Amino acid sequence: MQISLQRLSALIKKETVQLLRDRRTLIYIFGLPIIELFLFAYAVSLTVNHIPTALVDQSHDTHSQDFISAMQNSEYFDFTLNLQSGSQVIRAINSGQVKAGLIIPPDFSASIDRGDASVLILLDGSDSFSVQSGYSAASAIAQSFSAGLTAETVDRLGNAAVMNLSIGSLPITTLTRVLYNPDMKDMWFVLPAIAAMILQTLAVGQAAMAMVREREAGTMEQILVTPTRPIELILGKLIPLLVLVMLITMLILVVGIFWFGVPFKGDLALYLGLALLFILSSLGLGLLVSTISETQRQAQQISLVLMLFSMLLTGILYPRTAMPAVPQAIGSLIPLTYFIRISRAIITKGVGINIFWSDAVVLVAYGFIVMIIAAFSFKKRLD
Repeated sequence: MQISLQRLSALIKKETVQLLRDRRTLIYIFGLPIIELFLFAYAVSLTVNHIPTALVDQSHDTHSQDFISAMQNSEYFDFTLNLQSGSQVIRAINSGQVKAGLIIPPDFSASIDRGDASVLILLDGSDSFSVQSGYSAASAIAQSFSAGLTAETVDRLGNAAVMNLSIGSLPITTLTRVLYNPDMKDMWFVLPAIAAMILQTLAVGQAAMAMVREREAGTMEQILVTPTRPIELILGKLIPLLVLVMLITMLILVVGIFWFGVPFKGDLALYLGLALLFILSSLGLGLLVSTISETQRQAQQISLVLMLFSMLLTGILYPRTAMPAVPQAIGSLIPLTYFIRISRAIITKGVGINIFWSDAVVLVAYGFIVMIIAAFSFKKRLD
């Protein structure tokens, strides 16, 4: 179907003027993201267990196995990967396969006998809740394990061993290094996800309402009697919304970086480009909502349900690794799931597209499929 640039530009101008005239809606659209940022920044708190963890055991002795068992029995750590080096652990954390890593050195058992043993625990600082839980749990486990070894030493050597132990000395010390978020600030974890959620909420809600509003007001028929084609009408509605949501994206980033001090470590152009793909996917989802909605009230209700599923199942606050299979499958049908991983990877970790290219491909495919379904459904409703 051919598109007339003259008709399309006229529709875009009409939608832009209509958006700018509705000052209450503009205040709501620009004000809500800022309110949400402040609410999540100062009100979010969560404890996480069963953290996916990579294991590098270079000692392979009884003491190392006992320490690993102690971490597993705490139910805070699940060892899902067995690796050979610390660099492999960092790559696994970068790719999102695990949230933590335990590295036990080769001379672990001999160091315990000397009283100067240490292990290294790496935590993914881009996931604030996992870091807080893992940091506290690791320290407590190491302390408890060390106290047990001290008691065994006293039982074996008798009271004479007590005289050789300084107060508070333990045979193992834990060295914990938090990657990407050394101060464990919640906002560094929350901002990338909240930015993604706000983008989807606005894109879906505004796209759904824009179509239904015309139908409910009785102006859709007036538009259809003009030479305007359905594809031109859809693009005329979506392009101003696309520009509006991109402006809000930059507003969120500016507030997050300069007010809350969240560092942006990645490529800004890459982030904005992938955000554009994500917004297109969300706008397509909004169009799909509009095709099954008779009134603005119905569109709002469906958008609210989508927001609820997005809040709970996409990994904004609650780690998807701890969810059962069915909620994970439902969350995989929402584009927000993929963009959250992209957003955190770029903003917090500063990694490139070679790490999350599969999520980018899913977003492209998702946007293409949903836009086609929405366009055909919309055209069918207009006949």
